[in-house]
Amino acid sequence: MPDAVTTMSHNWAFAVFLLGVCGLIAFMLGVSSLLGSKAWGRSKNEPFESGMLPTGSARLRLSAKFYLVAMLFVIFDVEALFLFAWAVSVRESGWIGLVGATVFITILFAGLVYESAIGALDWAPEGRRKRQAKLKQ
Repeated sequence: MPDAVTTMSHNWAFAVFLLGVCGLIAFMLGVSSLLGSKAWGRSKNEPFESGMLPTGSARLRLSAKFYLVAMLFVIFDVEALFLFAWAVSVRESGWIGLVGATVFITILFAGLVYESAIGALDWAPEGRRKRQAKLKQ
């Protein structure tokens, strides 16, 4: 019997909490719609970021290097997440987990060495010129 009373009191407390949250949301939206400005104009519809008016088009053509760096970031970020999860469960995974993590790190390190060798990480023109000069010799 005490368990049923305790459960019921927790459910009522949660229901009161949800009602309070919904009431607060309705109050905030209602007050902002009543007190907010309703004037519309050309300057109201322009995007305004960092205190500066926009110049030019939002459709910029970026070099493929930017996308390459983004992909590299995602790949190595996922690697860090995998290794963090592995580090949390290192005792449970044992030697098999250690071997799996070592294989995973080795493959990603080989990929990083390959990308560096083909010049995917070179941003400066001098590095590209030196690499092309080496290939011509």
